[in-house]
Amino acid sequence: MIVDWYAGAARDLPWRRPGIDAWAVLVSEVMLQQTPVARVEPVWRDWLTRWPSPAALAAATPAEVIRAWGKLGYPRRALRLREAAVAVVERHGGVVPSEVAVLEALPAVGTYTARAVACFGYGSPQAVVDTNVRRVVARLVHGRAEAGNARATDLADIDALAPPQRERAVRFSVAVMELGALVCVAGTPRCGVCPVRERCAWQLAGRPPHAGPPRRVQKFAGTDRQVRGRLLDVLRAAHAPVAPPELDAAWDDAVQRSRCLDSLLTDGLVEQTDDGRFTLPQS
Repeated sequence: MIVDWYAGAARDLPWRRPGIDAWAVLVSEVMLQQTPVARVEPVWRDWLTRWPSPAALAAATPAEVIRAWGKLGYPRRALRLREAAVAVVERHGGVVPSEVAVLEALPAVGTYTARAVACFGYGSPQAVVDTNVRRVVARLVHGRAEAGNARATDLADIDALAPPQRERAVRFSVAVMELGALVCVAGTPRCGVCPVRERCAWQLAGRPPHAGPPRRVQKFAGTDRQVRGRLLDVLRAAHAPVAPPELDAAWDDAVQRSRCLDSLLTDGLVEQTDDGRFTLPQS
């Protein structure tokens, strides 16, 4: 039922189209972590045009990778994706592996990403559980308004719901994700258009409210994340190492600015030259 709904309701996302290989899927999954689709799509297109294979990305410098990452946020992901590309070249001859356990051994690849690449990149039936999927399962199976913390039974819950046919099981994994993103959303779900509303445990229970603590909304303004982004903006735009006064202009609070610069140095996103200037990492 969810698979049939997906056939008519799915968004036309480029990494879901026929012919997309596992490398393109891996890039999309890393970029989509905590980042909206609308922001990812243009960067993903540019990235795959520039680095269409792991070998191409492995040959790039960290500075090039950070610049290409642009404003996606959490730029450490860019370096980790490059590290994954290097590992694919060195360990697997430049071909993204298809086995979940082998994928999990790559930098930037956790359990979710490994299962997503195996499923969407290689057509292997896998339970792929993200926040949207967990919310669907919480309501449909357990009658809860919100998913709460991750549960050891999440993968088993999805496996139990998946159809037995291989091709439909693969489609089911992305279909449940799409259902959570478009219909079974947090806050105000669109139950009237849900394809499984008649069997949804939460709906049948009268849609009881969430009993746990309210979800915390992450702020951005004034946070260290914003300051780090401002500092990286200066370095991305520069064609040579930047003197400290140029970074001082990026943020007024000297204590916070210094803390954020130190964290960028620790994360390997920034390097300091022998003469005290700062630059994106070159190697």
